[in-house]
Amino acid sequence: MKNIPVVMILFGGSGDLAHRKLYPALFNLYEQGLIHDNFAVIGTARRPWSHEYLREQVSDAIHETHDTVDENELKAFASHFYYQSHDVTNVEHYEILKNLAQELDDRYSAQGNRLFYMAMAPRFFGTIATHINDQDLTGSGFNRIVVEKPFGHDLASAEELNKQITASFDENDIFRIDHYLGKEMVQNIMPMRFTNPMVQNIWCSKYIKNIQVTLAERLGVEARGGYYDTSGALRDMVQNHIFQIITLLAMPEPKDLSSASVHQAKQDLLKSLIIPTPDDVKKYFVRGQYLGSDTTFAYKQEPNVDPESTTETFVAGKVKFNEGPIAGVPIYFRTGKEFKEKKNRIDIVLKHINNPYGQAHSNNITIVIDPTSEIYFTINGKRIDQPGIRRENLTYEFSKAEMAKVPDGYERLLHDVFVNDSTNFTHWSELKRYWEFIDAVEDAWQKENEAGNPAIAQYLPYRMGPKEANTIFESPTEHWIYE
Repeated sequence: MKNIPVVMILFGGSGDLAHRKLYPALFNLYEQGLIHDNFAVIGTARRPWSHEYLREQVSDAIHETHDTVDENELKAFASHFYYQSHDVTNVEHYEILKNLAQELDDRYSAQGNRLFYMAMAPRFFGTIATHINDQDLTGSGFNRIVVEKPFGHDLASAEELNKQITASFDENDIFRIDHYLGKEMVQNIMPMRFTNPMVQNIWCSKYIKNIQVTLAERLGVEARGGYYDTSGALRDMVQNHIFQIITLLAMPEPKDLSSASVHQAKQDLLKSLIIPTPDDVKKYFVRGQYLGSDTTFAYKQEPNVDPESTTETFVAGKVKFNEGPIAGVPIYFRTGKEFKEKKNRIDIVLKHINNPYGQAHSNNITIVIDPTSEIYFTINGKRIDQPGIRRENLTYEFSKAEMAKVPDGYERLLHDVFVNDSTNFTHWSELKRYWEFIDAVEDAWQKENEAGNPAIAQYLPYRMGPKEANTIFESPTEHWIYE
């Protein structure tokens, strides 16, 4: 598709996400011709900016992310941006916004197409969705809405937000964005599984012992203490990023690669998701908080964090399904702040087999998502200069030239929104199931908190989290592959 006509209304146009990710992504799509002559973007926020000032901000964002820029091309791109100072709680402002959208629709021949993007604080999502409906902001063409995470704080709030959004938009027009689904190696999970017989034939409970997902962050909460203390690692990372990855790892093969078939395969899997009991949470889940060092604050000493906080900066746990190709196989996850390094990776651990050498290790398949992009198979081979077996890695990785071609996750996902491909977005039925799991864990922890005896492990910064995370495995022979 080329030159898709649309008026895009960006709630949060002065924000960091828009500056760092959305404006550069839109410019790349403009250069590719996906949007070009017949589009306009209205940036909204409370700040009293002008059209010209927004265009300067857009130009600055492109210069910060691109080594070389055609200045004439950039000027033409920025000319499609308009600013409207907007209080999302003021109904009258939506009327002004509606009139501006119609004016730009006429000017750019956008054919009544509207794209709404919520890049603001999540507490405003419901208000915006309600006023899009009651002030009739939708156009006469297609109407799509992109919602950033978090989509709700728990199942009840997610259901309420979904109700507000579906008053104006059909499910197929709601794009719940998770930028992890735009990452190159996350998008490589399905091709790796379904196009390689050597992988596909062992992707079952007969051969896989466990799967481990690690999303490790090097930094602490920094300036986000106020937000993070109301969220925590479970809601901030597991409910979205980790569950999306787990679903791709455990889902059955879809009938075809259409969005409908992929989501149907995910939904078939998630019906069999085992919701943990309080006893399961006690046995197979660990929450922790990072301690301080000579140069860093402990979590409870961070600005805007409650000194008595029970919010976790680390969580490890177990997920299982009763159906699907790896039914019954434990999938372990961990994520948190102040790990030894920033790294996102998946380790598929295969079962040991009897062999005449006796010393052979298990084979593993490792997918490194960040900071590099690679897949490697850990296999056994003969030692060269002495008897015995050694471990070898067979690696699939991109060259520097290939890496330079990999689009940013937001560019890839915005492209999909424009062409109406919801494959790499979250369907409501999937999100609902994720929240049911998360709520079960949160409820168990809340009961511990109320009893006055919360089990919150403390861990030193720049390690691999608390040692208690080594106790969640079902078998004493299981352990974290990435240490």
